[in-house]
Amino acid sequence: MIRIGILGKIGSGKSYVAKNFGYPVFNADYEVSELYKKNRKVFAKLKKIIPKHISSFPIDKKQISNAILSNRSNLKKIINIVHKEIKKKMTLFMKKNKKKKIVIMDIPLLLENKINNKKDILIFVESRKIDIEKKLKKRVGFNPKLIEKFQKIQFTANYKRRKSHYIIKNNFTKKAIRKNIKNILDKILK
Repeated sequence: MIRIGILGKIGSGKSYVAKNFGYPVFNADYEVSELYKKNRKVFAKLKKIIPKHISSFPIDKKQISNAILSNRSNLKKIINIVHKEIKKKMTLFMKKNKKKKIVIMDIPLLLENKINNKKDILIFVESRKIDIEKKLKKRVGFNPKLIEKFQKIQFTANYKRRKSHYIIKNNFTKKAIRKNIKNILDKILK
């Protein structure tokens, strides 16, 4: 099984690119939102460590956002709890897809949390700053302060770019993305 990790800045289109590979995708952001909606253990743990902010189940993302914005240490506390659960979900995903030729990892903190293996193929999604900003502003609950906090815990784009085996320039058109992906897959599957 070939594992491909998708890297890039927040809003660069990593999930969009990941979906267009046509292989199973482990989407960490989706899994986190599912934890907030369905996992009572995660709720209980978060309520215990940040009781001022977590009050009802399912957890509303606004509660998480307010916790992060009110105190710098809350983000690390949340990550510590959520990360363990995401790792379990990823292990299950890998077992379920072990016979697949390729799996895609759409995990924002892939390098930061040392989830990647040495053999993983890393692809950096590069987008213009103006396109990223436009895209982020369209997100439900867009908050520039929150984005800034998340950016601070991530490695720089330059670092991720250097660590990557391939770069996809994302101009947010399906045709260009598919062409880039085809070229990369042709090289990987030689």
